[in-house]
Amino acid sequence: MAMPLPISTDLHVVADRPRRVLISTDTYPPDVNGAAVFTHRLATGLAERGNEVHVICQSDDGPAKADVVDGVIVHRMRSAPLLVHPTMRVTVPTRLDRLVEAIDPDVLHAQGHFVVGRAAISAARRRGVPVVATNHFMPDNLFQFSHIPAKLRAKAGKLAWRDFSRIFAKADHVTTPTPLAARLLTEQGFQREVEAVSCGIDLTRFHPHTEPKQWARRLFDLPDRDTVLFVGRLDEEKRLNELVRALPYVLNATDAQVALVGKGNQRTELERLAKRIGVGDRVFFLGHVPDERMPQAFAAADAFAMPGIAELQSIATLEAMASGLPVVAADAMALPHLVDGNGFLFQPGDVMELAARLSELLTDTVLRERMGRASRELAMRHDHQSSLARFEAIYDEVGR
Repeated sequence: MAMPLPISTDLHVVADRPRRVLISTDTYPPDVNGAAVFTHRLATGLAERGNEVHVICQSDDGPAKADVVDGVIVHRMRSAPLLVHPTMRVTVPTRLDRLVEAIDPDVLHAQGHFVVGRAAISAARRRGVPVVATNHFMPDNLFQFSHIPAKLRAKAGKLAWRDFSRIFAKADHVTTPTPLAARLLTEQGFQREVEAVSCGIDLTRFHPHTEPKQWARRLFDLPDRDTVLFVGRLDEEKRLNELVRALPYVLNATDAQVALVGKGNQRTELERLAKRIGVGDRVFFLGHVPDERMPQAFAAADAFAMPGIAELQSIATLEAMASGLPVVAADAMALPHLVDGNGFLFQPGDVMELAARLSELLTDTVLRERMGRASRELAMRHDHQSSLARFEAIYDEVGR
């Protein structure tokens, strides 16, 4: 078990100390996924607002350890490789009572119901610590790694949702990023009220650029041509094969290319597909791009594509919108809530419709600029400072 960093027990200091928030999560940077990104930004954002923030998560290399990173006290628990996932690790199951007692938080904010989440919730309950829980989970995100046959996925999904409900029912307050995601929990049998609180984005970092896009493309060694960008894991549920297969039809209308930011187990297959259909020199795999360089990645693009079908909000799509990009997104899950005059939806699996929508944007500068402005206006509703303020209010509402 990781040893907690020293915490003052002086009664005067405790009485006057800032709000102490403990966040539990099974995925945290250097993991690259939506839940890890949100949790890191939540932790650092709360710390910047004057809270004392602790994070319990898996060790990124095995041994337990504790350190202060970006103003957050990070307690990494002993971990082992996750056999069904090529990059993630899983915490070795343990009781967290001693660590929770030492930290003595005012509130626990659980970011999931897996190993760390359920252990932290149980320890908090035994100590009388209020619990706020945020759901980022969908069974679809696990099926490709667990290799569950398609015919068994419906039954496996029901079991997974039942397990989720059992754990999150212990929380005092439950949130999820969007109203649709909240409704999904109700439809899956979760009996508690669920509040929608946007993940939020930093509108000062992600904003439109007026300079020609050539400068940003040069940073990523991209040719100076019309660019469709995707940001996220290169995994099965993102359905990036549809984007690659759409590209030859887009090339009938304009000189275009696709840039993919992220890593995942589908990269090799996507490279083979692109080469096989004759667009191997038009699909660029940029790999992992550090968060501080992501504004430049969006600045290099003319349009953003999100063909994934298991998005509870999609931080990447919101960042693209804040950067002034029109979007073409799958008509699935929460994505339709992000498209309103700022782009197009397409039916998942309809490659020709996807290609037509991308072509329409890339060949019409006036339309592209108008929809880009609409994207920015919609993104303004998701300022991360508003989300942080709401979470602080929730902590106070459930506080002892």
